[in-house]
Amino acid sequence: MEHLEIERKFLVNSEAYKQQATSQSRIVQGFLNTNPDRTVRVRIKGDKGYLTVKGASNDSGTTRFEWETEIGAAEAANLIDLCEPGILEKVRFEVPFGKHMYEVDEFLGENKGLVLAEVELNHEDERFEKPDWLGEEVTGQIQYYNSQLSKRPYHKW
Repeated sequence: MEHLEIERKFLVNSEAYKQQATSQSRIVQGFLNTNPDRTVRVRIKGDKGYLTVKGASNDSGTTRFEWETEIGAAEAANLIDLCEPGILEKVRFEVPFGKHMYEVDEFLGENKGLVLAEVELNHEDERFEKPDWLGEEVTGQIQYYNSQLSKRPYHKW
């Protein structure tokens, strides 16, 4: 699947999202390439694997090219072994709110304590409802990109 990914990213200020979540899954992911112009990610989510290529973000940090394909979990595990140092682990909660689905990532390991929410939009200036647990917006702040968290974990900030 290929498309432009348009999303906004926020810190989370409470655990209230957990009561509103419709699903949660554990994710393990690594990066074959963390260059912001062409990030290549390998992910295992549940029993499925994914290979994703993302392009550079636009000036506002909201939009970038994304291509993703499903691969076998065993293939993904083999590719994770080839990844750059800094494998990320997190629990993702899917939380419907208003007309959108928020993905809330609770990071584990060296990024424990960091909780980020993302909402994907159809266009950059699309209006969306913000739940009470949504904190400061960090869209476009590169230190919050997963590819950067793999190199400079949250606990080292």
